[in-house]
Amino acid sequence: MINKAIYPGSFDPITLGHIDIIKRAKNLTKELVIGVLYNANKSNYWFSVEERIELIKESLIEAGISLENIKIISFNGLLVDLIEKENIDLLIRGLRAVSDYEYEVQLNLTNELLAKKKFETIFLNASRKYLYLSSSVVKEVCINNGELKFFVTDNVRKKMEDRVRKINGKAK
Repeated sequence: MINKAIYPGSFDPITLGHIDIIKRAKNLTKELVIGVLYNANKSNYWFSVEERIELIKESLIEAGISLENIKIISFNGLLVDLIEKENIDLLIRGLRAVSDYEYEVQLNLTNELLAKKKFETIFLNASRKYLYLSSSVVKEVCINNGELKFFVTDNVRKKMEDRVRKINGKAK
């Protein structure tokens, strides 16, 4: 069994597709690190890094996933630097479509060039029902008052709906 793996992303917000990958990845390693990206140059996050970490914890618990071998951390900068710092053996990336694959292979080749520590990368295909799902799609559905229960856990749905109310000036 792999000692330590990482599943990185912005998770803004975490979706049922992310949770599906986490659930499957958790069984591949003794410890799964969920790396929540914070990019100081990106100002259009819906949630702060602290909120995203809390939403991930709450969502996993709501989905019945034990946090026993899961560590959730934030990071900024190059993923390969975090991989070295955390002594990661395996990088896990989720794939939805062919376009994801092309992008992920490009990232993987770049990571291999920049890495100071050797690690493997595996791609987990999204489950069929989440092939189309992205955080961007979920935000668009929320902004347009669509049903979110198919895409996110209840805690995320509530936070997103609160955010849209605040944006629209209708805070409770």
